[in-house]
Amino acid sequence: MSESDAIEETAEESPSEETNGNNDVVYRVMTVGSVRFDLGNSSPQIHLMEEDPPYRNVSITVALAEAQSLHNALIGAVGLRPSTHELTTSIIAHLQADIIAVRILRHENGVFYSELDLMTARGRERLDCRTSDGIILAIRQPVAAPILCAEEVLQSFYE
Repeated sequence: MSESDAIEETAEESPSEETNGNNDVVYRVMTVGSVRFDLGNSSPQIHLMEEDPPYRNVSITVALAEAQSLHNALIGAVGLRPSTHELTTSIIAHLQADIIAVRILRHENGVFYSELDLMTARGRERLDCRTSDGIILAIRQPVAAPILCAEEVLQSFYE
């Protein structure tokens, strides 16, 4: 069995994996474990956990505003006036688009690169986004969109 056959077979067996159209990237479903602010570190961190074995995790450093916005999204809080993420969620809904997923594509020089995968009336659109923004928007959907992380990104933290 070739390596590509093994990847395709594995993707079919596990509901928490997704492959892109070329079957060359495997994505793992992640959940937000916590948003933490450590007084010893100047920036908050989002902790993502893999939903299935081997249960790896990734920490993403974010700005305080994004950490607060994510916390509010997790508890379902809505401000008196819409935040940027609340406004963007409203715009997406008003345009009758759906967030299919947020994908963490790669990690280079300490920076995570992600995309927001949308289904619109014109078809599927993929937009470059900051990982924190993508996660917040995915969680703010009426039915939370999945957070997917490329297997390569997870492996880079566990080598």
